[in-house]
Amino acid sequence: MATRKIKNGTKINMHFGSKIIPGILNDSEPARELISRLPYTIHASRYEFDVCGVMDEPLSFADEDLVPGWKNGDIDYTTQGDYFTILFDNEENCYGEFVNLGVIDCDSSTMDSLKGSFDILIELA
Repeated sequence: MATRKIKNGTKINMHFGSKIIPGILNDSEPARELISRLPYTIHASRYEFDVCGVMDEPLSFADEDLVPGWKNGDIDYTTQGDYFTILFDNEENCYGEFVNLGVIDCDSSTMDSLKGSFDILIELA
């Protein structure tokens, strides 16, 4: 499961083709902005320890929304490049600042089976 825990968040499903990854978005302003855009599709690619893609329109955020690094299982927004990203490994070597939007609601190893690029459909669960 994700390292970070969210109580009373908004449940989502992220469709990677036929594979569905469940998630929970927190109650931050940036997460609420993303929720207002759902259903939302983003083109993203799988890398060593994350899946990420550039959002068509940036999310709004304030300095207090920034967190240092990431936790395995985080759904984040990166402020440098407007990336939507799901980080599922390498927490011990994390770097940078992120806006945490939520977490995946499954074992982070589930992400290991994803390879290549996807049009990810994000929708309310």
